[in-house]
Amino acid sequence: MSLFKTVPPNVVQSIRAFRVTDLQAEAGRLGQHFLYAYCAEATTKQQVLANIAHAFHFPKHFGKNFDALADCLTDLAHKSGPQPGFIVVIEQLPNTPKFDKEARETLLDVFRDSADFWADKKVAFRVFYSFQ
Repeated sequence: MSLFKTVPPNVVQSIRAFRVTDLQAEAGRLGQHFLYAYCAEATTKQQVLANIAHAFHFPKHFGKNFDALADCLTDLAHKSGPQPGFIVVIEQLPNTPKFDKEARETLLDVFRDSADFWADKKVAFRVFYSFQ
Protein backbone atom coordinates (compact mmCIF):
# COMPACT_ATOMS: atom_id res chain seq x y z
CA MET A 1 0.00 0.00 0.00
CA SER A 2 1.36 3.39 -0.96
CA LEU A 3 2.30 5.86 1.72
CA PHE A 4 1.02 8.52 -0.67
CA LYS A 5 -2.55 7.39 -1.29
CA THR A 6 -3.79 10.87 -0.25
CA VAL A 7 -0.74 12.86 -1.42
CA PRO A 8 -0.75 14.25 -4.98
CA PRO A 9 2.31 13.44 -7.11
CA ASN A 10 3.37 17.10 -7.35
CA VAL A 11 2.97 18.91 -4.06
CA VAL A 12 4.75 21.02 -1.45
CA GLN A 13 3.37 20.43 2.03
CA SER A 14 4.21 20.34 5.72
CA ILE A 15 5.71 17.03 6.80
CA ARG A 16 3.01 16.73 9.52
CA ALA A 17 2.40 13.07 10.35
CA PHE A 18 5.04 11.66 7.99
CA ARG A 19 8.30 10.34 9.36
CA VAL A 20 11.51 10.94 7.41
CA THR A 21 12.46 7.25 7.52
CA ASP A 22 9.06 6.30 6.05
CA LEU A 23 9.45 8.87 3.27
CA GLN A 24 12.94 7.58 2.50
CA ALA A 25 11.69 3.99 2.41
CA GLU A 26 8.82 5.00 0.09
CA ALA A 27 11.29 6.70 -2.26
CA GLY A 28 13.24 3.44 -2.40
CA ARG A 29 10.10 1.39 -2.98
CA LEU A 30 9.03 3.72 -5.82
CA GLY A 31 12.55 3.94 -7.28
CA GLN A 32 12.57 7.73 -6.85
CA HIS A 33 15.30 10.13 -5.77
CA PHE A 34 15.26 10.94 -2.04
CA LEU A 35 16.66 14.39 -1.27
CA TYR A 36 17.04 15.39 2.38
CA ALA A 37 18.31 18.62 3.95
CA TYR A 38 18.45 19.41 7.65
CA CYS A 39 18.55 23.17 8.23
CA ALA A 40 18.36 23.56 12.04
CA GLU A 41 21.81 25.16 12.23
CA ALA A 42 21.10 27.70 9.48
CA THR A 43 20.03 31.25 10.33
CA THR A 44 20.30 33.07 6.98
CA LYS A 45 19.10 32.54 3.40
CA GLN A 46 22.66 31.81 2.28
CA GLN A 47 23.11 29.17 5.00
CA VAL A 48 19.78 27.50 4.18
CA LEU A 49 20.64 27.43 0.47
CA ALA A 50 24.17 26.16 1.23
CA ASN A 51 22.71 23.33 3.35
CA ILE A 52 20.32 22.38 0.56
CA ALA A 53 23.03 22.59 -2.10
CA HIS A 54 25.39 20.40 -0.10
CA ALA A 55 22.74 17.85 0.85
CA PHE A 56 21.38 17.59 -2.70
CA HIS A 57 24.89 17.41 -4.27
CA PHE A 58 24.44 20.51 -6.41
CA PRO A 59 27.43 21.60 -8.53
CA LYS A 60 30.20 23.54 -6.81
CA HIS A 61 29.31 26.63 -8.85
CA PHE A 62 25.82 26.77 -7.25
CA GLY A 63 25.02 30.47 -6.72
CA LYS A 64 23.30 30.27 -3.31
CA ASN A 65 20.28 32.24 -4.49
CA PHE A 66 16.71 31.29 -5.24
CA ASP A 67 17.17 31.43 -9.04
CA ALA A 68 20.11 29.02 -8.85
CA LEU A 69 18.05 26.70 -6.65
CA ALA A 70 15.25 26.71 -9.21
CA ASP A 71 17.70 25.95 -12.03
CA CYS A 72 19.23 23.00 -10.14
CA LEU A 73 15.82 21.55 -9.23
CA THR A 74 14.50 21.80 -12.77
CA ASP A 75 16.70 22.39 -15.82
CA LEU A 76 19.87 20.78 -14.48
CA ALA A 77 18.08 17.61 -13.36
CA HIS A 78 15.95 17.51 -16.52
CA LYS A 79 19.00 17.81 -18.79
CA SER A 80 20.72 14.92 -17.01
CA GLY A 81 18.22 12.45 -18.45
CA PRO A 82 14.88 10.82 -17.65
CA GLN A 83 13.94 11.14 -13.97
CA PRO A 84 12.00 8.54 -11.93
CA GLY A 85 10.53 11.09 -9.52
CA PHE A 86 11.58 12.94 -6.38
CA ILE A 87 10.76 12.91 -2.71
CA VAL A 88 12.29 15.96 -1.06
CA VAL A 89 12.44 16.59 2.69
CA ILE A 90 13.63 19.89 4.15
CA GLU A 91 13.59 19.78 7.93
CA GLN A 92 13.81 22.54 10.50
CA LEU A 93 13.74 25.61 8.29
CA PRO A 94 14.75 28.52 10.52
CA ASN A 95 12.55 31.28 11.86
CA THR A 96 15.11 34.04 12.35
CA PRO A 97 15.34 37.75 11.48
CA LYS A 98 17.64 36.84 8.55
CA PHE A 99 15.37 34.01 7.36
CA ASP A 100 11.92 35.36 8.05
CA LYS A 101 8.43 34.39 6.88
CA GLU A 102 8.98 36.12 3.52
CA ALA A 103 12.22 34.21 2.86
CA ARG A 104 10.59 30.91 3.85
CA GLU A 105 7.64 31.57 1.53
CA THR A 106 9.99 32.47 -1.34
CA LEU A 107 11.92 29.24 -0.76
CA LEU A 108 8.70 27.21 -0.76
CA ASP A 109 7.56 29.04 -3.91
CA VAL A 110 10.74 27.82 -5.66
CA PHE A 111 9.82 24.27 -4.68
CA ARG A 112 6.18 24.82 -5.77
CA ASP A 113 7.37 26.09 -9.16
CA SER A 114 9.65 23.05 -9.43
CA ALA A 115 6.72 20.76 -8.64
CA ASP A 116 4.76 22.44 -11.47
CA PHE A 117 7.75 22.06 -13.82
CA TRP A 118 7.94 18.32 -13.12
CA ALA A 119 4.14 17.91 -13.27
CA ASP A 120 4.27 19.19 -16.87
CA LYS A 121 6.73 16.37 -17.57
CA LYS A 122 4.61 13.76 -15.75
CA VAL A 123 7.31 13.24 -13.09
CA ALA A 124 6.37 13.08 -9.39
CA PHE A 125 7.98 15.79 -7.25
CA ARG A 126 6.80 15.73 -3.64
CA VAL A 127 8.28 18.14 -1.10
CA PHE A 128 7.81 17.87 2.66
CA TYR A 129 9.08 20.57 5.01
CA SER A 130 9.11 21.56 8.66
CA PHE A 131 9.93 24.76 10.53
CA GLN A 132 11.86 25.18 13.75
